[in-house]
Amino acid sequence: MSTPQQTRSLARVAVDAQTLADLYAAPEALRVVNVWDAVSARVVAQLPGTRAIATAGHSIAASHGYADGEQIPLDLMIDAIARIASATDLPVTADLDGGFADAGETVRRAIGAGASGANIEDRLRPLDESVAIMRAAVEAGEREGVRFALNARTDALVRGGDRPRDASIADAVERGRAYLDAGATCVFVPGVLDADDTRALVAGIGERKISVIGLPGALTAAEYESLGVARVSYGPMPQNVALTALKRLGESLLADGVIPEGTEALNNF
Repeated sequence: MSTPQQTRSLARVAVDAQTLADLYAAPEALRVVNVWDAVSARVVAQLPGTRAIATAGHSIAASHGYADGEQIPLDLMIDAIARIASATDLPVTADLDGGFADAGETVRRAIGAGASGANIEDRLRPLDESVAIMRAAVEAGEREGVRFALNARTDALVRGGDRPRDASIADAVERGRAYLDAGATCVFVPGVLDADDTRALVAGIGERKISVIGLPGALTAAEYESLGVARVSYGPMPQNVALTALKRLGESLLADGVIPEGTEALNNF
């Protein structure tokens, strides 16, 4: 497997990590359109409103023919992150799933690939175990001289099962506070969050300390921003939209259609 030549020094990654931390803390929520390869990264990076690049682990796995959930070999995931980082000058934050069994080593390799931050999932493991994973990720960055911008993900809502919603929110708050104490920059709470959920999470964890996902049925990014959210991402949805467009185009072409006029040549390197 051929990996692109590393173009970001540790000093540059460290600067990018501080940039990510500043973007999370800013009054305007950081909006990231998740990417999965070099060409999607380049297209998104060229958009005027893009301030950072975020990878989507699910989408990277799918593009290599793997299911989500660390089914893709770590070498392939790191290679994909390196290719994405080589396609843009913007800070890159990577989706590292649950840390691939060794969060510290995985973060070290992600930094080497050019990432200055990452999502790591707690998968609703016991709290002490989850805190240790997040701390290991942060400490791996420190050993590399990088204040790694960890967006610590808690699955308290998406894996909460049948327990009452308020119990899941309380669990997310407890976990989020613990992850911040362990050195995380932000806390990612996936799920469709309404305004009340969001207010409770921001009140419990901190203003500009919450990261959310913009799924169908969620609030708009502007609404989340007004409630004190730091970051809004979109996970695998951008790839789903792109593949839906490809499917519709394929149906048209197979039915004797033509390429639509105005189609841009966005894949020119």
